[in-house]
Amino acid sequence: MRVALGADHAGVELKDALKRELDARGIACEDFGTHGPASVDYPDFAAAVARCVSEGRFDRGVLVCGSGIGMAIAANKVPGIRAAAIGDTTAARLSREHNDLNVLTLGARATPEPLALDILRTFLETPFEGGRHEGRVRKIHAHEQA
Repeated sequence: MRVALGADHAGVELKDALKRELDARGIACEDFGTHGPASVDYPDFAAAVARCVSEGRFDRGVLVCGSGIGMAIAANKVPGIRAAAIGDTTAARLSREHNDLNVLTLGARATPEPLALDILRTFLETPFEGGRHEGRVRKIHAHEQA
């Protein structure tokens, strides 16, 4: 599995913690920034990560901003992306099982690091169930193409 990471200035510290977890688990990842506290625009990083996932260069993406919401909105503008701001492991599990979530977004101001790490693990380890959910994901894709 290959994971693309990105964050704005509010999410850089949590992104770095997530990167350490991925490295410790032996999961290949690339950090698209940002790398410091200087103010940046989250849509730039969301687009970079989302494009890489959409194009198949990475299997999943993880984005972090203050709330996770802005990153999700921006990432979802890229065709083929199913991104959501996730705040607990149940939502992480269901978003993978039912929605085939391919970009996880987290809110650094709302998600303590231990919880964020649990959410990340759940996002990475939970497979898409397919079945009745596959048709629903296809409908999302069809709306996106319309």
